[in-house]
Amino acid sequence: MAAPKKKERHWLSHLSFGTLSLVMAGLLVLAYLSVVVDPAQAWFFTLFGLLYPVVLPATVLLFVWSLLRRSHMRLLLLVVLLPSLFFFGRYVQFRRSAPAEEGALKVVSYNVGLFVHGPEGADRLVLADSVSRWLRAQDADLICLQEFFLPNEVSMDNWIKRHFPGYKAEYYVFTGKRGAFGNLTLSRRPVADKGKINFERSTNLALWTDVRLDSSVFRLYNCHFESYNISLSNLVKKDGAVEETERKMRRSITERPKQVAEVMRGVDSAPVQSLVLGDFNDNPLSYTYMRLLRGRHDSFVKAGKGFGATYRTLWPLLRIDYILYPTGLQAVTYEVPHVDYSDHYPIIATYYETGRNTR
Repeated sequence: MAAPKKKERHWLSHLSFGTLSLVMAGLLVLAYLSVVVDPAQAWFFTLFGLLYPVVLPATVLLFVWSLLRRSHMRLLLLVVLLPSLFFFGRYVQFRRSAPAEEGALKVVSYNVGLFVHGPEGADRLVLADSVSRWLRAQDADLICLQEFFLPNEVSMDNWIKRHFPGYKAEYYVFTGKRGAFGNLTLSRRPVADKGKINFERSTNLALWTDVRLDSSVFRLYNCHFESYNISLSNLVKKDGAVEETERKMRRSITERPKQVAEVMRGVDSAPVQSLVLGDFNDNPLSYTYMRLLRGRHDSFVKAGKGFGATYRTLWPLLRIDYILYPTGLQAVTYEVPHVDYSDHYPIIATYYETGRNTR
């Protein structure tokens, strides 16, 4: 009498494993599709790309299990895993780091989070001073900050001159009741021209700066694309938080492609090659990333090591800050220092000129 029950359990086990394999394989395929589907047309595809860092290891474990079980699902799982050979390196890199030689161009990009993510009760100006000291210690040629903030009683020009002597500053900020916030670009290299791109119905923006290097000029885009503005704690505590979160996510996901298109119009019409960097608020398996990557290289992929994740709260799942560079430069080093001044980690990269600064 025991044999039929055992056979029934065996059949149910195969069914549940097959169902789980099909679900994970489907999620992985949808994640791949998120790089080509315009979120303005189907916003929910972006969510599958966000799930990729979780879905991929789960599918790998299922594949190993299928080999051990000699399951007929192993071929399907292998097929859907193969494209990840091209995408995995956008999240994790394994290489030996080599120091940059003297004279290399050093670039820092950092979303400083309005200086509100320090120790509880920490004063914003105190945290801003700490961040500026850390940045000066990096001895970078170019510093790009997003979500920069100073209270109204502080002069922006005077604060920047005092904390960043030797740098030429370009900034654009929005003023509110508590202070001014926006993007800040600092350069120790000569600046030939500058400007900004305001995004419609948004306090996010992009600054552009034409920077003279040793033998050529490059245009630097300091970008902050539409944020989700989601509070994870509100999902539990606040009534109607789920609907509000869905509304914010839908708006953020559909607005970013429009903002990316504005930046790319500037990039395509620029007389020189462009570096595009900043807080993209999108992961490497996304339409945003792929659109901005065209004609450029990912500094982390070319010169990084370890996990590339930059969002501290959900590390190591989210990489949303980038430095994308053109063929006129060659990435030498890339690092993500784990300093706790913001909800983001800064990113630092160094480059050599290649002499190929042609359109």
